Amino acid sequence: MVILAFFTFKYFTTDSETSTEYNSNLIQEQIKSVGKLVVTEGHYSQVLTFKDKNSYFGGLVSFDKKAIVVANSDVSVMYDLRQMQYEIDEKNKTIRILSIPKEEIKISPDIQYYDIEQSKFNEFTGADFNNISKKVKADLVKKIEKSTLKSNAQNRLVSELSKILLVTHSVGWKVEYKGSEIKSEKEFQL
Repeated sequence: MVILAFFTFKYFTTDSETSTEYNSNLIQEQIKSVGKLVVTEGHYSQVLTFKDKNSYFGGLVSFDKKAIVVANSDVSVMYDLRQMQYEIDEKNKTIRILSIPKEEIKISPDIQYYDIEQSKFNEFTGADFNNISKKVKADLVKKIEKSTLKSNAQNRLVSELSKILLVTHSVGWKVEYKGSEIKSEKEFQL
């Protein structure tokens, strides 16, 4: 009884401002560390059927499980501009872009399960749900490779980087990439 009273007292006298301040600081730190340019976003939908069967006694007895899986995924293609390497040559009024980072692809699936059927001897486990999630992401990566999403992202990045050309040319500077001077957006090949 004394222990119950102690925990009840602690529950009602806990100061909630401390945790709110901590969460607020955590969010602020995450915002400071972002240096990525999201250049393209896409949305993909998939419907999959998951089936699994455990058979015993040479297939005479089986325990099945199945589910219909609907995955709506948002895909973002971004570049971490903090990894871009460049030199500024003030004497020759030149900005040399040494390297542009490879694109990063972020897949955010929203997976929902419908029509789940399972047996007591073959139930869905956490491993099953993890495997389904991995399968959805793997299928999506294949679709992205076949789509124009990555090439659209590269074109969009070139468009953003070409804004550097406008600024540098307007103040009498030049931009070099891969050892050549870049005078127009068309010359900017990744």
